[in-house]
Amino acid sequence: MPALPIITGASSPILRTKTKRVPKITKEIIGLIADMAETMVAAKGAGLAAPQVNRTERICIAMIGKKLTPLINPTITWKSEAIEMAEEGCLSLPEIWLQIPRSIEIIVTFANIDGKKIELKLEHFDARVVQHEVDHLDGKLIVDYAQSKVVGHHEKPL
Repeated sequence: MPALPIITGASSPILRTKTKRVPKITKEIIGLIADMAETMVAAKGAGLAAPQVNRTERICIAMIGKKLTPLINPTITWKSEAIEMAEEGCLSLPEIWLQIPRSIEIIVTFANIDGKKIELKLEHFDARVVQHEVDHLDGKLIVDYAQSKVVGHHEKPL
């Protein structure tokens, strides 16, 4: 399977598009996830969202506990009020690294490739990667944080 081209540029319309829920996990969806995984590994990323490979499905993959994990229709259902700042890059915004505020802990629900609903509590790097990828699914990029005011540690990101 060939690696997919990664869409770049903060003004790219597909990167600003809110994704659509996946109604059914088909062979095509599983193939897309496999291609996304190959693409992410080749690009040395920690995660990849469907819009980054010119797709509109609500799918992302993320390194969670050093394991590549596909998340189909992910929703962050809870975020800690505790925030940490850390530098983030993005495969769609090469050469840009910004300090981004993220909740230290989150709970995310999603379907795995077998269609089973999963709920995970994540923290620190794992939580950061999933928040970054879910932002992509909602049309939000790291440069948007730089353009918004972030005051104090009590404000919630997003």
